[in-house]
Amino acid sequence: MLDMISNFLTTVDDFVWGIPLIVLILATGLFLTARLRFLQITKLPHAIKHLIANEKSGEDGEVSSFAALCTALSATIGTGNIVGVATAIVAGGPGALFWMWIAALVGTATKYSECLLAVKYRVVAEDGHIIGGPFYYIENGMGKSWKWLAKIFAFMGVCVGLFGIGTFTQINGITSAVHNFFDANNAHTVQLFGMDYSWSVVISGILLTICVALVVIGGLKRISTVAQVIVPFMAVTYVVACLLVLIFNVTAIPAAIVTIVQSAFGMRAVAGGALGAVIMAMQKGIARGIFSNEAGIGSAPIAAAAAQNDSPAKQGLISMMGTIIDTLIICTMTGLTIVITDSWNVGLDGVDVTTRAFQQGLPFNSFIASFILMVCLVFFAFTTILGWDYYSERCLEYLIGQKPKAIKVYRWIYIACVFIGPYMTVKAVWTIADIFNGLMAIPNLIALLALNGVVVAETKKYLDNAKKKF
Repeated sequence: MLDMISNFLTTVDDFVWGIPLIVLILATGLFLTARLRFLQITKLPHAIKHLIANEKSGEDGEVSSFAALCTALSATIGTGNIVGVATAIVAGGPGALFWMWIAALVGTATKYSECLLAVKYRVVAEDGHIIGGPFYYIENGMGKSWKWLAKIFAFMGVCVGLFGIGTFTQINGITSAVHNFFDANNAHTVQLFGMDYSWSVVISGILLTICVALVVIGGLKRISTVAQVIVPFMAVTYVVACLLVLIFNVTAIPAAIVTIVQSAFGMRAVAGGALGAVIMAMQKGIARGIFSNEAGIGSAPIAAAAAQNDSPAKQGLISMMGTIIDTLIICTMTGLTIVITDSWNVGLDGVDVTTRAFQQGLPFNSFIASFILMVCLVFFAFTTILGWDYYSERCLEYLIGQKPKAIKVYRWIYIACVFIGPYMTVKAVWTIADIFNGLMAIPNLIALLALNGVVVAETKKYLDNAKKKF
């Protein structure tokens, strides 16, 4: 029975993340990059300046631009950066990392555009809080006749939160890491749901569920407060650990990059399998890249809409830094450590791949290396759970209206999903997440293409004003 469900999910996943969706994501990013004249490269200094300044402008908004970015990063920097990259490279070969880079490069323009639109079309709810995202720029930007598309997006957003990025994958990644560190040999087990589970999985799952409950019940401001503290700390810690691996294996970096590029174009495939190898690398690399930085999915705009920023384009620039930090820096670090240590090709899967890379690459004993990775993964996944609770709540609010009691009930359902996540199989968890990610992206990508003229006009207005100041 479980095999039948697994095969069904794999079939659906292959269909959703087939060539058409990959082409749509890349084509949208390329089109916006061309329309914006490579803004993600030429205006990168502007983005960095605004990010460092952490400005607050305008009366609308609930949190600072930096807090909004941290909230978005809290949702994007998660197991995708550690487990997702490893899963992609194992399934698609080292070339998957190259396609992650391509997806991120064009995805930066996508992230800029969607966050710009979120600020432009955001609305003020009856109680004064700000709500915005793809559902509102679809409805208010494309017109009321497209409200059905906005509702599809919002419904998928709730599903992604409950069954995809938000809960199952994150808590599963955390408990797997804790299990591998404390009780890899299953010396201490308990029987639950007819199966044996390590006490390390059960205890860590319960503790994380309690921590999640304490934060999400407090809403956006508590989530953003926690995110502003944890996100910079966890990102710097992980990057430093990866840099140590690269520094102590610096001579292997050139060969690793060659391997990545060759694998991306099927040059390392057996005769007759080059095209299949390229398609597999593209599929896994782009799917995991989008899973990691969420460019085009439409999640980050929900956080961007809450920023205290009266300039849509300025917030777009700040928000696009999320893709750069997430994929071009953190995912690249993970991928290089895996390829350099050849950990992708030894029969391991998931977090075990990255754990081995740290054990092989760091100048410490395996116990310390595993501990460092476990701590990073726990923080990464914990903040992602928090961020996606906020996203999915806003999607639900759009669907049912402002009903505080219903939102509170949803929060407890969300917490319940976190609680059961450790007891699901890794493959099924990631397949479900991929499916909902893809289905959520489609309405958002349609809206971005339809509203590209608005994005260009707002960008031109911002740049013209910027020139007048200097």
